[in-house]
Amino acid sequence: MSDNLIETGKIVNTHGVRGEVKIEPWADSPEVLAGLKRFFIDGEPVDVVSARVHKNCVIAALGGVDGLDAAIKLKNKHVSIDRSDIVLEEGRYFVADLIGLRAVDADSREELGVVADVLSLPSNDVYVIRGEREILVPAVPDFVVETCIDEGFIALRLIEGM
Repeated sequence: MSDNLIETGKIVNTHGVRGEVKIEPWADSPEVLAGLKRFFIDGEPVDVVSARVHKNCVIAALGGVDGLDAAIKLKNKHVSIDRSDIVLEEGRYFVADLIGLRAVDADSREELGVVADVLSLPSNDVYVIRGEREILVPAVPDFVVETCIDEGFIALRLIEGM
């Protein structure tokens, strides 16, 4: 897969008899996916004819998928997007870019481990840092001092007990 493509969902079922598919989004909100004009399936671009949010999923009509039989063939396939199709707000990052970053102490620059996962919780995301021990760090400014994707690290300010 191209470095520019990011997996952002999975086709979990068909919807209706006209060839629409139901996509489980792996994004901050299903509206992000519903607003795009193209997806990539198996690395190939697919035009999004229409898309709408339905119960935290995206119901999409895709170019070239003109009936139930064609839609069934897409079930369980992953949906990717080209990162250039989305403009992120300042301070927002693709989860795929955070995974694997070195986590360092903001003051001492001591290495704490690497970002192994990002948990999306109702109040905020939580970074799972794995090193000598596992640390769960809320992804909020009080704890995340600096994020440098290009330099490959994230600087954290931990409190006692973390």
